[in-house]
Parts: sequence; C-alpha cells; structure tokens
Amino acid sequence: MYKDLYKYKDLRDFIAAVDKLGALRRIDGADPRFEIGGITEVAAGLPDCPALLFDSIKGFSPGFRVFTNATTNVQRAALALGLDPALRPLDALKAWMEKRKNLTPQPPVTVKTAAFLENTVAGPDVDIARFPAPTWHRHDGGPFIGSGSLVIMRDPDSGWINASIYRVQVHGPNKVTVQFDHGGRHGAIIAKKYWDRGENCPVAIVHGEDPALFIAGFEYLPDGRSEYEFAGSIKGAPIDVFDGPQTGLPLPALAEIIFEGRLLPMSEATLPEGPFGEFTGYYAAAARPGPVMEVTAIHHRNDPILLGSPPMKPPRFHFGLPFRAATIWSNLEAAGVTDVVGAWQHVSQLMTVVALRQRYDGHAKRAALVAAAHSYMARIVVVVDDDIDPSNLADVMWAVATRCEPAEGIDIVRNAWSSALDPRISPEDKERGVTSHSKAIIDACRPFAWIEKFPPTSALSPDEARAIEAKWGSALKSERIPSS
Repeated sequence: MYKDLYKYKDLRDFIAAVDKLGALRRIDGADPRFEIGGITEVAAGLPDCPALLFDSIKGFSPGFRVFTNATTNVQRAALALGLDPALRPLDALKAWMEKRKNLTPQPPVTVKTAAFLENTVAGPDVDIARFPAPTWHRHDGGPFIGSGSLVIMRDPDSGWINASIYRVQVHGPNKVTVQFDHGGRHGAIIAKKYWDRGENCPVAIVHGEDPALFIAGFEYLPDGRSEYEFAGSIKGAPIDVFDGPQTGLPLPALAEIIFEGRLLPMSEATLPEGPFGEFTGYYAAAARPGPVMEVTAIHHRNDPILLGSPPMKPPRFHFGLPFRAATIWSNLEAAGVTDVVGAWQHVSQLMTVVALRQRYDGHAKRAALVAAAHSYMARIVVVVDDDIDPSNLADVMWAVATRCEPAEGIDIVRNAWSSALDPRISPEDKERGVTSHSKAIIDACRPFAWIEKFPPTSALSPDEARAIEAKWGSALKSERIPSS
C-alpha cells in the first residue's frame, strides 16, 4: 500500500509523501523569532504529531520555507528509513535492525548538474539574512539556521569526506559559528588538522538535505566511514553529488540550500556560540567561543526549504525510532542475554526499557546491567516481562506500579555514563570534569521465584492485540464500524 512512498529522491519528495499520508500541516505567516519554534514544539506534543511546512514567513518573501517535525514520530521515521509507515513502533524498530544488518554500501555518484545551482551569490553579495533562520527557544543566543544541517568537510590526510550534523548559529551577513560539542567529534578533528598547518578549513553546510542524509549525519559512524554511502544504503540507491564551485567538496545535488566557505582557526577568530536549548529540555551551558565560518558563496533552489530539527523538551525528539535502543538490543544479544523481545527508550533516550521472557532467576537483573552500561545519560533502566510493550510508556508504568516491590526491585549503580549536558550535575562538578551520574535499575518483572503463582493478567497479549488490529484496525479508524 505504501511502497510508492518509500523511494523519495530529495526533501521535496519526502514532504510530498508525508502529505499523502495526511501528516503534513501548512502554516503561513509565522514569525521566525520564537513562533516557528513554539508552533513546532506544540505540534510535536500533539497525539498525531504532524510535520509542518512554514511559508509566507513574517519578514520574508513567500517561497522561502521551513520544514519541521520531519521524522519526530514512528510513522515518518519509518518512511525515512524506507520501511512500512504502518508498522507498530516495536515492529518498526525490529525491521530497522534487520535492514541495518544487511545494508549494502552505495558510494555517491558525481553528476554534472545540481538543483542547488538554480540560484548562486558569492563574495560581497552573500547575505544569510535572506533566509528565515529561526530563533527556536526563548533564551537561545540568536537565530540558528542549522538545527538539522549537514556540515561537509574533507580530511586533509586521507581525503575522507565527513558529513555530520552540527548546530549552526547566524552572526552576520556572511558569518556563522559551527558547534562541535567537544574535540573528539570528527568535524573538530578534521578542522584542527588544517589549523595546525596554518590553513583555513574548507567547509560546506547543507540546510535542506533529504531524510536519509539527515539520519546518516546523526549516526555515530567510525572514522573513514562515509555518511553518503550510509544514506545511499538506506535508500537503496547512490546519492548524487556535485563538486562545490568554491570548495571542491562533494555536495548533495538535490539539496535545498548550501553555504560554501572556510572555517577560520580559533586562534584567529571566535564568536560567542549559544546558549541553545538541548534535547534534555534544559540549557546546558552559557555562551562560549565557537569557530567561525566565513561564508563565501550561497547556493539554493527556487523556493528553498530549510530543514529545521530543534531539540525540544522530552518526550519530543528529532527521530521517532530510538536508534540507541536498537544498539542496546544488539548489545544484549551479543552479550549472550537470551530471550530479549524488545528494547526502547523514552524521554528522549533518558529512560531505557528492556522486555524479555524470563528463563532463570537473575535473568532480568543481568539484562538490566548490560543495558545500563550502554545507556548514555539514561538515569532510569527498567526491565519488564514479554507481555509488556516496551515502546508503550503507559504499559511500562503499569508493570512498574504492579510488579515492582521497591524494597526488593530497585538498585542503584553509581559513577555511571552521563554527559556534560546532564542538567542534574552541578556547575561546580562540571568545572571539575565530573560527567557521571547514578542509574536506577528497576526490576518490573514478575518475581521469578513464584512467577507461576503471580495473578494472571486480564489484558490481551501483544499477539492477540495485533490480531485484533489486523482484522478490525481499519474499522476502528473509520467513523462507522461495519457489521461484517
């Protein structure tokens, strides 16, 4: 039914597919200062969580558009991955795990023409203010044109092309800052190689890539691995690239908006970057010096679309399928923990849930400890039985409220994996380099010692619920339930 939607070639194709699903809302007249961000956040909290296409933006010419909430729910995340958007959440994650195991790398193909060359300005004519860069949150340090943008760089030693997502703040008609988080990011490492040689770092920023490239840019790929190849493998076809006129960097030919230029050494130039609302729902740090990109050329398609993916207060998240939960699931299997039937993360990855079929005493605790070791920033790790859908937070909390005896089923792991983004770590500790926290492990499984005596549930099993949905799902979604 949905196969004709899977083969999007660019962001515009994807938006058209979302529209066919009835999941797109068009918004005219919004203000880029706080209002676009506010509407995006409110929409992301609605039950149907629609994608939004903003046009006729206050202060800007019609046709200069912003697209948000692209992949914030399971349906559109599945669509972006080339999966059936009708799949249930846990089934979609399983399907992605299986697809990822068998991905075939698709090297990019260099083409002779690019859609983004429909409009080009260079040198003194560069003016970033022509684009509606939103100020997403009320206390942000300014407009951020890059909240879901790809930063393209070439390693000067190996020639490897890195295309990762970093946030980009506007500072003037031809200046932006790029935030690398820390010195271990691939972009930071590449930039430093140029700077150590006394050179500027050639860089291009893509502000409207297709969702496969967006996903690839967020993935933690190893050194030397191409985001272009990964995105191509998701789509099952190579990404068309065109050599940038100023940088020579391979750029997505069907991208919407591209900046070319140079990243200046931080010893020569910095600008105050941030603050910016983080995915935890808090501000992690005040403004701090950021590396400056001098934009020497801007290319864009007619009626360009800026892809926006601002961090928002949980449970709103930029991607509707928790990739890290899939990794945790794989880690559990690799560690020999059998009978895991599902894994999920809630509250923007800050809570991990594992569902398993208990085989022996201690099985649940073993799974919890492995999951906790791989749960970045997650303070809460819950293990539930196989009759609980780990993607359904209400189902999980029912298990916690009825199967966990707090005096027996809660353990604390101290000095565990967190981050400087953690709002619960005090400023004084962060200054001392503390980036760890404690994790609560909650055993919300039926007690194995007397599992056979535990009261039976009155609810449908997951398989029974699937059978009912398969037979009656379309009727339940219509206004009238047919008699046969």
